[in-house]
Amino acid sequence: MRSACLIAAALALSGCTLRPLYGGGGSGAVAQTLQSVSVAPIGGRAGWLVRTALQDRLGSPAANPRYRLEVELDDDIEGFGIRSDDSVTRERRTLRARYRLVEEAAGTVVLDATAGSDAGIDVVSSEYATVAAEQTALERLSKEIADQIVTRVAVYASRSGRAQ
Repeated sequence: MRSACLIAAALALSGCTLRPLYGGGGSGAVAQTLQSVSVAPIGGRAGWLVRTALQDRLGSPAANPRYRLEVELDDDIEGFGIRSDDSVTRERRTLRARYRLVEEAAGTVVLDATAGSDAGIDVVSSEYATVAAEQTALERLSKEIADQIVTRVAVYASRSGRAQ
C-alpha cells in the first residue's frame, strides 16, 4: 500500500509543469528579454531610487532596446497611533507603482500592472531620527517595488517565450 502511494506520487510529480524561470541562463528567453528593457526616467527622489534599483536588476540595456518600462509612482506617508495630546506615534509609508512595458517597435503596451509595498515607522522625539527612518523606509520600499516589477516582467517573458 505504501509503495503504491509513493509510485502514484512520483507519477503525479513527473507530470508537473514547473520549470525554472531563468532556464537557459544568460542566453535564455527571460534573460534576453530583461536585457532588452530600458527604463524611462521617473520623477522625484522615489523615482530616482526605483529607476536605479530597476537598472541594477535589469542590467544595461542593449543598444536598441526592444522594450521600454514606464513607471508612475505614488508615495504617501500617513500618521496613525495618536496620543492623547494629538501627536503621532507611528507612520506608514506607502509606495505604489503603476508600470507599463511598451514594445518599442509597435508602440504597444504588452504589460500593464501595479506593484506596491508599505513600511511602518516609529515617530520618536528626535526629528532627525524620524526623517532618517522615513528615508530608509523609502530606500527599502524602492528596492521591493523594483523586485516586484522585474519578477512580473520575467514571468511575462517566460510565458510569452519572447527573446530579442
